[in-house]
Amino acid sequence: MTCCLNPDCEQPQNPDDVEFCLSCGTKLIPLMRGRYRVLRPLGQGGFGKTYLAVDEDRLSSRCVIKQFSPQVEGSKALEKAVRLFDQEAVRLHELGEHPQIPTLLAYFEHDKRLYLVQQFVEGATLLQEMQQTGIFNEQKVRALLAGILPVLKYVHDHQVIHRDITPSNVIRRKSDNKLVLIDFGVAKLLSAETSAQPGTKIGTEGYAPMEQLRSGKAYPASDIYSLGATCLYLMTRTKPDDLYDPLEGRWLWQEKLHELGMAISPGMANILDKMLKDLVNERYQSADAVMRDLRMALSQPVAALPQTAALGQAASIGRGRPAAVTSKPPISQPPPIPVSSPNATPPPSPIPMSGSQRRCLMTLTDHTRWVLATAISPDGQLLATAGLDDVIRLWHLPTGDRLRLLSGHTKAVNCLAFSPDGQWLASGSDDYTLRLWHVASGKVLKVLMGHSRDITSVCFHPSGQTLVSGSEDRSARSWNLMTGETERLFPELAGIVRSVAVSPNGQVLVCGKLDNQLKLWSLSTGAALKVFAKGHFNAVNGVLITPDGKSVISASKDKTIKIWNLSTGEVIRTLTGHTDAVNAIALSSDGKRLVSGSSDKTLRLWHMSTGSLLATLSEHANAINTVAITPDGRVAVSGSSDNTVRVWQI
Repeated sequence: MTCCLNPDCEQPQNPDDVEFCLSCGTKLIPLMRGRYRVLRPLGQGGFGKTYLAVDEDRLSSRCVIKQFSPQVEGSKALEKAVRLFDQEAVRLHELGEHPQIPTLLAYFEHDKRLYLVQQFVEGATLLQEMQQTGIFNEQKVRALLAGILPVLKYVHDHQVIHRDITPSNVIRRKSDNKLVLIDFGVAKLLSAETSAQPGTKIGTEGYAPMEQLRSGKAYPASDIYSLGATCLYLMTRTKPDDLYDPLEGRWLWQEKLHELGMAISPGMANILDKMLKDLVNERYQSADAVMRDLRMALSQPVAALPQTAALGQAASIGRGRPAAVTSKPPISQPPPIPVSSPNATPPPSPIPMSGSQRRCLMTLTDHTRWVLATAISPDGQLLATAGLDDVIRLWHLPTGDRLRLLSGHTKAVNCLAFSPDGQWLASGSDDYTLRLWHVASGKVLKVLMGHSRDITSVCFHPSGQTLVSGSEDRSARSWNLMTGETERLFPELAGIVRSVAVSPNGQVLVCGKLDNQLKLWSLSTGAALKVFAKGHFNAVNGVLITPDGKSVISASKDKTIKIWNLSTGEVIRTLTGHTDAVNAIALSSDGKRLVSGSSDKTLRLWHMSTGSLLATLSEHANAINTVAITPDGRVAVSGSSDNTVRVWQI
C-alpha cells in the first residue's frame, strides 16, 4: 500500500499500482527523497500528521516522519518558517545524541510542507501504561521523576524548551524499560514565530502553564509545571484542570488522592506543589533544583497506604471511577460459546445510575492498534471488536474475558455486525472482502467478494438471510448468505459509502456518504427512493433507522447528529455538543437511548424523545471510532484510536 501525504485525506491508504490517491486525487509519493516509504498515519495534532515509515537505505528500519504544514501565506513567510525549522532541527539533532531522546535522522521541505524523520521508539506511553496497569502510586511517581528529570536538564542545557510534556509524550522503551521524551516543539515554535496573532497558545491545555496559554512564552519552569501536571494525572486519572479550584486558587489533588484511598509523603507533596505554582518565579527554576529536593525525598520512606485502601493502589478505585480492568489472556482451547435464541431473556443488568455516577466498568487493552469496529450480540452477552491489527476479538461482555481470536482478514477490519439470532458475525475489511463467521466455533463460513475497495460498513437484513455492505468503491451491495453471491448492486453512488442501515421491515436501505448526503433505496427493487441532501455540510459517518421505522439518525463530520423523518426527508431535530467529528452512533432496542462517539475523545448519551444530553464520558485518550449499546440500553461500548475498548455503565 502507498500512503497519501495530503493531511486532509480521509482514506490515505492506496494500492501500490496507482499514481494518484483514490480518495482525494493527490499525487502519491512511493519513496520520499528516494528512500522513505510511508506506511500509515500514526496520529494527528495541531501541527499536522505523524506517519510510520521505513528507511529503505537502512535495511528497511522503521522510523517516524512528522509532517508540519505551517499556516503561512506568501513566499517570504514560508522562507521564514523554513529558516526557523532549520534552526530548530539543528537543535533536535544535537539533542538526539542523548540516549533517551529519539535521534533526528533527516529534515527537509517538500511541496510547501516541512518534514522531520526521527528514530522510531517501540514501547507504551505513560498514558497507555496507566490505562493498562492502573494509576501510579508514589513509588512510580518517584521513579518517573528520577528517570525524566536528567533528560529535561539535558534539554534545557541545550537552550531548548520542550513545551508539551504530557503522559502521551513520554514512552517507556520496550528494549530497556527506560523513559524516552518524545515530540519536541518544532511545530510549536514555528506556530508561535510565524503566527500573525500575538499570544499564540503553545502546549496542551491542562498540562501547559498559564504563561504558555496566555502569551506563548515558555521557560524551563514551564516544562517543570507540565511534568508536575503529568504526575497528577497519572496518580489520579483526573484531568489536571479538574484538580484546581480557581475560586480559591489552590490545587485539590491531595484531596483527590485521599478520596481514592491513597497517601503521599510530605516531601513528595511539597515537590509537586512547588512544580505547579502559578507564578513562574515561585516554581522550581531548573530540573537540577527539582532533583536536589527529590534526592532528599528519596531518602525518606514512601507514604503507607491506609489499611482499607490496599487494593486501590493498583485498581484505581474511587467514586464513579472504578478499576480499569485490562483484558485477560486467551483461554486455552476455549469452550463452545453458548448462543442464546433471539427470544431469550437478557441476563440481569446493573441498575442505571444517575449522571454523576455513570462509569467505566472496564478497559480492554488487548488491541495493539486503533479499534475501528464493535458489535454486541442480541442477548447482550458477547462483544466483538476489531481494528487496524486485522484480528477480530470475541469477548464475554459481563466479565471482560477474551474468548477467542478470529483470524482471516489480511488488512484492517472496519465493521462488524451480529445476525439477529446471534449465531453469525459479519466483518468487512480493507482487504475488500466480507467474512461470515460461526460465533460458537469461530470458523469462517463464507468469504464474500465483489467490492473493489475497502469495505466500510455492514449490517444484517432483519430476516438474517441477507447481508448489506457499503464500500469506498462508491457502491452498496446486498448478499444472499446461502449462496454467498451478490443479490443486488446499488452502484455509482456519488460519494464513498461510509455507513449502511436497513429498516425494520426490510424494505429500505439508507446509505450515509462522504458527499454529505443520505441516499435511500428500495432493497426489493433496487430503485432509488430519496436523497437527503440539505442537512449535513460534511461527510456522513454513521446512519441508523429507529425501531419504529419512522426516523433516520445520522452522524457527521460536521460535529452534529441529525434525526430525519424517513417519509418526508425533513430534519426533525439536530443534536449538538460534540466539538469534533461524530464518528459513530448506536441506539438501544427500544429506541430511547442513543450513544455517540467522536474525535473529541468523548462518548455522549442522548435521550431520543427530547434530544437532551444525559451524560458526557471522557476517559479515552484519542478519537472514538466506534460505539455499541446493549439491547436494554444499560451498557455501552466504545473503541478508540488509543488502542483500547471501554465498557460503560450508562
